[in-house]
Amino acid sequence: MVYNQSGFKFKDGYVVLSHKYNKTPLKFKIPDKFKFNKAYQVSVFCKDDKFYISITYNRQVKDYVDNNKYQAYDLGIIKHTGVNLDGKFIEFKNSRVDKYWQKKVQEIQSRRDHCIKGSNKYNKLNKNLKRIKRKCANQLKDFQHKLSRKIIDNTKANTIIIGDLSIKDMSKKKKGKSNHKGTKGLNRAIQNTGTLSRFTRFLTYKAELTGKKVRQINEKDTSKTCCVCGKKHEMPLYKRIMKCDCGNHIDRDINSSINIMSRFLSQNAKWTGYQQFADNLRKTGLPIQAMYSHEAPSFGEG
Repeated sequence: MVYNQSGFKFKDGYVVLSHKYNKTPLKFKIPDKFKFNKAYQVSVFCKDDKFYISITYNRQVKDYVDNNKYQAYDLGIIKHTGVNLDGKFIEFKNSRVDKYWQKKVQEIQSRRDHCIKGSNKYNKLNKNLKRIKRKCANQLKDFQHKLSRKIIDNTKANTIIIGDLSIKDMSKKKKGKSNHKGTKGLNRAIQNTGTLSRFTRFLTYKAELTGKKVRQINEKDTSKTCCVCGKKHEMPLYKRIMKCDCGNHIDRDINSSINIMSRFLSQNAKWTGYQQFADNLRKTGLPIQAMYSHEAPSFGEG
């Protein structure tokens, strides 16, 4: 049931709906942590044999101000790697609870499929299967909420840059290449659990609530391009270290985060920030020169 702007009212910490069930008023307690002046929609829906109420309302957000501090992230299935203008790196490992529950799901699903549909045993196994899948999804969602909150609250940067992820293209079979074992696992992680796309949404709306902003840019070839000389390499997923002829040996995720940051700075004509970023990377031991010479001016030998 969906109530648009009418058919509901709020009174004494409760939401009261206009409908009744067997002459019983539909009245539900609103948790104390949710406070709002005006709601635009109230809907009641059923999921996994449980009923939920969804309330749509406006929430006050802070205005975004560019404080000239930036943090770029290379989002991945295994970990998220970030870098700021000071040349400092940070990594967050992803919780892969789906891998823990995968074997249990397959086992119960196999047992269920060997039963007669509609039988007591089938219904019991099907109920357990739904419960396990729901628990897996809730654990992953909870981790992503906590991690996105941690990233937003523990950075001084008001602008967070991430790659414009194309989930459909990431899981698409490459022309002329067979689907090997690793691709199957990658597709499961990307599509079935919603790891990347949902995390991006969490990061975006949490940033807006705190007056920050998530900017997405094209991350094509950021993992394949050397951040020092700009040479492109073949970087299959199993290859975690880039070894370039220029002498740059670097983790592929760190290399990608550097390229994402430099691409953002150069595309938005932030040459002062670009120079600061390059100088700070040199201090950390990375011989960064003009990372995108076709997009940014050269700052001389590094």
